[in-house]
Amino acid sequence: MIKPEKKDGTVGKALEILELVADFERPVRFSELLARSDHPKATVYRFLQTLTNQGMLSYDESHQTYGIGLKVLRLAHAAWKNASLAPIASEIMDDLAKNVHETIHLAQMENGQVLFVDKRRSSSLFDTLAQTGRVAPAHCTGVGKVILAFMSPERLERALRQQAFVPYTKATHRDRDSLIGEFEEIRESGVAFDREEHEEGIISIAAPILLNNGKVVGSVSIATSTTRHSLSDLQDFKALLTETTKKIGDAATTWQFPSPN
Repeated sequence: MIKPEKKDGTVGKALEILELVADFERPVRFSELLARSDHPKATVYRFLQTLTNQGMLSYDESHQTYGIGLKVLRLAHAAWKNASLAPIASEIMDDLAKNVHETIHLAQMENGQVLFVDKRRSSSLFDTLAQTGRVAPAHCTGVGKVILAFMSPERLERALRQQAFVPYTKATHRDRDSLIGEFEEIRESGVAFDREEHEEGIISIAAPILLNNGKVVGSVSIATSTTRHSLSDLQDFKALLTETTKKIGDAATTWQFPSPN
């Protein structure tokens, strides 16, 4: 988890604890949370109590574990409906998945990371690490690189400062200069490729979702396995992919879409 550059006092600490619980993706004990947190024991315990009292976390007394509360699920559902591209892109994503028979990802940018807001898995022969609701680095994913490439200079600079440049594979960009060097090619072609940069054996082609004023609000990728296709094969999907992102962008323009960070 890449932490925000700036802490926001008590609220920021509470949200950090909430996110820490969510990162485990299973019920978690206090000792496990304490081991991963930078805060003192008393602080962690105090925020866990507050979050539990507010319904943001649940506590299982029999197993002495914390989990995500129902209030978070309700808020997440509201966010999915009101701040996510997923509802307006759903049918368009379905059409693309039927035509390409590969895995489709819909992503948005949040604090320099890509948040996967929807997914279509058309083949049972392979799967990707990307799952709806999860985040991934921007510097080594097709969906992330294509959003970065089409950002305004101010937004791009902020997002670049939030990249950790973790080398997931031999193909991963190790620094900002290497990553920036790819942006001109992405802008010129209108698509970005994931060349096994996040997962070995997984490649993708991604296109930006642009509002009519040119602002990038997300991206769509077609991902596949290297046992099924080569990078050159992915070029065959470019026309369908860009047609898809154009339709989503047009739909998002007429909708009161929240301004992305």
